[in-house]
Order: sequence, then structure tokens, then C-alpha cells
Amino acid sequence: MKISEIKFTGYPISDVERSRHFYEQVLGLELSMMIEIDPEKHMFWIEYNIGDNCIAISNFRKPCGEKGGPFATLEVDDLDKAMEELKAAGEYVDSEIMESPSCRFLFCSDPDGNPFWLHQVK
Repeated sequence: MKISEIKFTGYPISDVERSRHFYEQVLGLELSMMIEIDPEKHMFWIEYNIGDNCIAISNFRKPCGEKGGPFATLEVDDLDKAMEELKAAGEYVDSEIMESPSCRFLFCSDPDGNPFWLHQVK
């Protein structure tokens, strides 16, 4: 087996409208695909392309919550500004900015507690 790329990072969500607001309005991601998987149960698969990668959210599984499970790391051009915008939008920032020799980053979570990092290369 040879794995060539990460196709997407998937997050289970509980409330489609609340999550779409977060990913589209708070994070500013552009919706690239939305499919209603099961119209009777109002289950959706939603994707946001970011460069050559993708974040997918769906309500067909229960959220991880408690800041556990897989996470995506999102590159930003101004980490300080991104942190302030997230703080202003709600309880999404889970740490202060940390530094390494090559980057700065902070831990965040979406409305269902799914973790993600914001990252800025130095």
C-alpha cells in the first residue's frame, strides 16, 4: 500500500446550520460541496476546499466533543488577528499562542468541541 495524500479531514457535527455558520462565517471558508445524504433524517455531507486539502463536516455520526479525536491544522497569515476574531465570535479558542522555532500556533475547537489548530509559519 502506498498512501499519496490526505484527501480530507472529517468532523462529525450535531447541528448543520450552527456548524455551517461557524465554518463559513467565523472561519471564512467557502462551501465547495453539500449533499443531503438522507432527506428523511436531514443528514448532510459538507465540504470546504482549502488549497489542495479539504475539511468535511457531516451529521451522520455523533461529534467527538471534549476536544478529542482527529484535528486539522489551518494555516493563517496573521495568527494574532485570527485569534482575536475567534475570541470575538465565541468560545472557540482553547489556548494562548505557542511558539516553536519555525512556527506559531494555537488550539481551537468548533461548536461541537472538534479540535483544530491555527498555524502561522515564521
